[in-house]
Amino acid sequence: MYDVIVVGSGAAGMTTALCTAHRGLRTLVVEKAARFGGSTARSGGGIWVPNNPVLAEAGVRDTPEDASAYLAHIAGDVPAELREAFLDAGPAMLGFVCAHTPLRFRWVRGYPDYYPEAPGGRPRGRSVEPVPMRADVLGAELEHLEPPYVPTPAGIVITQVDYRWLTLAARHPRGVLTAAKLVAQRFTPGRRLAMGQALAAGLRAGLTALDVEVRLNTALTDLHFENGRVAGIRVGDELIQAPHVVLASGGFEHNEQLRKQHQDIGTEWTVGARANTGDGIEAGLRAGAAVDLMDDAWWGPAVPLPRGPFFLLAERALPGCVLVDGSGRRFVNEAAPYIDVVKAMTGTTWLVFDQTYRNRYPFAGFPPRRPLPRRWDEVVLNAPSLDELGAKAGLPGLADTVTRFNTFNGTDPDFGCGDSAYDRYYGDPRVHPNPCLAPLLTPPFHAARIVPGDLGTKGGLRTDAHARVLREDGSVIDGLYAAGNASASVMGHTYAGAGATLGPAMTFGYLAGLDISSQDHRGGM
Repeated sequence: MYDVIVVGSGAAGMTTALCTAHRGLRTLVVEKAARFGGSTARSGGGIWVPNNPVLAEAGVRDTPEDASAYLAHIAGDVPAELREAFLDAGPAMLGFVCAHTPLRFRWVRGYPDYYPEAPGGRPRGRSVEPVPMRADVLGAELEHLEPPYVPTPAGIVITQVDYRWLTLAARHPRGVLTAAKLVAQRFTPGRRLAMGQALAAGLRAGLTALDVEVRLNTALTDLHFENGRVAGIRVGDELIQAPHVVLASGGFEHNEQLRKQHQDIGTEWTVGARANTGDGIEAGLRAGAAVDLMDDAWWGPAVPLPRGPFFLLAERALPGCVLVDGSGRRFVNEAAPYIDVVKAMTGTTWLVFDQTYRNRYPFAGFPPRRPLPRRWDEVVLNAPSLDELGAKAGLPGLADTVTRFNTFNGTDPDFGCGDSAYDRYYGDPRVHPNPCLAPLLTPPFHAARIVPGDLGTKGGLRTDAHARVLREDGSVIDGLYAAGNASASVMGHTYAGAGATLGPAMTFGYLAGLDISSQDHRGGM
């Protein structure tokens, strides 16, 4: 028998387990997949936690008042007690993780909050990311680490800061230096991990030091109750007993039925971990839990390439492109936060760019200047003129749209592309006066089909400020907790900044661990 069972081995689950094990509770982590790390290991590894000690050490000024005002402005529909619990506990969570794992973090310098001009927003950002670490901290467990979403060549380690400048390797001296630094890494002995790989590995190393078992290939089939409270989980025919269960099993992005029911969309365009089929959410529902935000996800525009969806981040903000709808008309600020771009989409969408853009910038991971793969021909169309491209893609208004766009002189009167500090972060600083705007003049012209992709769903079990799972009437299901994408996000229908998935996931995992290990909540052990 255990004191705590954590379902899921992403950042939320491992942070919970780290907390409870450190406080002396017998903790087991069960993971459905054959590898640990889930969507965390596949991610950029950014963490959005205001006022954290890493920011303070970097000299970044932040205040609780500004952070509270910012979240209240962008996520005012979320109960205030949840927002404040996250803001209050987040800094302590990050300090705890640094103290009890080999992880170290650094500020992602200059990466703005997604709404930096909002009250309390930060144009220079609050996001931090793991410092690259040696892979040998994991020992034999390294072979069980979930691979990254975008693999990199052997020996190359890319951070979030590197990614920004790599997109400008053909345009900016710092991009050239970044590329040279990465190439030089191939001659450095020993494998290193960065971004989500480092985060997952560091948390797992912390659990190893505390002798916490992470049991792979172990899928939750249901919760077990005794005398009206959680008493363990069922894994197939096996009963594993514990008076506290934390559901950190991820979202339901790969559950076709739930996605069709709540979002009228399938599963083919998500980049979330394959094992995220909503098992914890469904188990909670069977136990009488309430759910929220089931219609929402961590949306982002994606190109449906033959190998799978490619999530577009920098590509939209670079000058020389437009996003158009099925009629060929612009409908959104191309450089806006990715969640907002998808929410503005109403049907068929295309990213249109010219050959100058293609010569300057990578697209969907493919280097500039080189012809795009022929196997992409059904997804990325090409034509010698805008009229012909419009006819080929079925976009009757495309030529008129681009003609008007080409008259813009540094400002976008229609959608304000480039007005926000967030827009400009991924722009080209060599393009003046607006790093996000340039005319489309050079043939051939290209149109890439865009679909509503996502990093995972953000709806799930309703929880309180201690991460305890709630029923519809607001009462607590004794012994049951949820964190990460198995729970309804404290971000509500918005997205505060880079790492606003992982920051709250880890914080509420930490809060669950604190609550479980408090003297008032150890009944039954």
